[in-house]
Amino acid sequence: MHLHILGICGTFMGSLAQLAKAQGHKVTGSDQGIYPPMSDQLEQAGIKVIAGFDAAQLDPAPDCVIIGNAMSRGNPAVEYVLDRGLPYMSGPDWMGKYLLADKWVMAVAGTHGKTTTSSMLAWLLEFGGMNPSYLIGGVPENFSTSARLTDSNFFIIEADEYDTAFFDKRSKFVHYHPRTLVMNNLEFDHADIFDDLAAIERQFHHLVRTVPSTGQIIYPGDNEALQRVITQGCWSEQVLINPVADGANGWTAKAVLADFSQFNVYHQGQLACEVTWSLNGEHNMYNALAAIIAARHVGIEPKTAAEALAQFQSVKRRMELVGEIEGIRIYDDFAHHPTAIKLTLTGAKAGQKVQQREGRLIAVLEPRSNTMKLGEHKAKLAASVEDADHTYWLEPEGLSWSLIEAVSNMKSQQVFNTVEALEQQLLIDIQAGDDVVMMSNGSFSGIHRSLLGKLQKKASTAKESESA
Repeated sequence: MHLHILGICGTFMGSLAQLAKAQGHKVTGSDQGIYPPMSDQLEQAGIKVIAGFDAAQLDPAPDCVIIGNAMSRGNPAVEYVLDRGLPYMSGPDWMGKYLLADKWVMAVAGTHGKTTTSSMLAWLLEFGGMNPSYLIGGVPENFSTSARLTDSNFFIIEADEYDTAFFDKRSKFVHYHPRTLVMNNLEFDHADIFDDLAAIERQFHHLVRTVPSTGQIIYPGDNEALQRVITQGCWSEQVLINPVADGANGWTAKAVLADFSQFNVYHQGQLACEVTWSLNGEHNMYNALAAIIAARHVGIEPKTAAEALAQFQSVKRRMELVGEIEGIRIYDDFAHHPTAIKLTLTGAKAGQKVQQREGRLIAVLEPRSNTMKLGEHKAKLAASVEDADHTYWLEPEGLSWSLIEAVSNMKSQQVFNTVEALEQQLLIDIQAGDDVVMMSNGSFSGIHRSLLGKLQKKASTAKESESA
């Protein structure tokens, strides 16, 4: 079968393309933003990618056109599909029908931590010899790609609540029908498609309704939004993380070191395992706890999971160390919601203390998500960066509010209109020992590696001057 994917370079659609190719289908696609890492993965998989959406790419007609949720009416290729009556589907619908139908699906949903928790879960099953298939919204560093297809019965998928397509406004995850479901947390997000938190809770309950009675739903007992979701009706086994009251299925975790690089896991008050790993932050500890519980549902014991986590290498763009020069460490992080920004910086600050680093924590942010541009989170920005010693902001195009006004009362902050001006100021300001965390859900114009290269050049020039 020839599948042509419109919007192929998105994380989900690009991963789906690789899985379809692994199934033996002929896969082509198109997009207007073609850049690494997804463009590299598609090239390595032998998948042809066309720039733009000219209707000529659909002649001769493929057997099915898979339409990404970034596509809308008015797009030339979309209009051609509809006018000519070509067969089409959404990506999540195709996944559910042709990849997941005969699998034990393990889905990870929630506002934050989906990618990291999914990556952990995939690694725990891999370590346990289960060779799972997976599709993750990032590149797990324990694997080489964001998706793979194996002959395993288990399929791990990052379950996104964003809408499916212009012709299907349900959340993507309703197509996946998981048997093991992790719901990490739930807050208001995606203001471009959801009116309020209740609208998102409704979609999460649609997901809960798809889990069989023999399945398992894992969620934090102290998250009020998820409690409301479950109260609407639940027909599956519930396993609580941090239960409000002690329960038979209650799990919790407690830090041994202040940066959460060591922690203990308890089940029903009894020690289940001890974890020592390379990650830090309370949020990552709870991501790991959710993964441990989910893995246990398919037979991986907590002590085995702890051994696996000791070898877990995180995910690209989740506090990924881009490089270090002259004691300055530059990190790339995907956080773009105030809660995620706060959790990431709090973890980074704790890590500095445990490692006894004397430099500053520098936060560099680009608030470019659709929800940010609409101003939904602007009042929460100041609190989200409290742990940073200095904050640099890039004001993106299309912002419907004044970033300068929103952060005017914050300590040690600067706002820039161009990446070039921001980078130039960083080159002047940052010092040996500083940790610089770049935070954006976009490419941030490649400032991470550009800054690292200029710092290296600056250091080389300084050494040449000293030796002259």
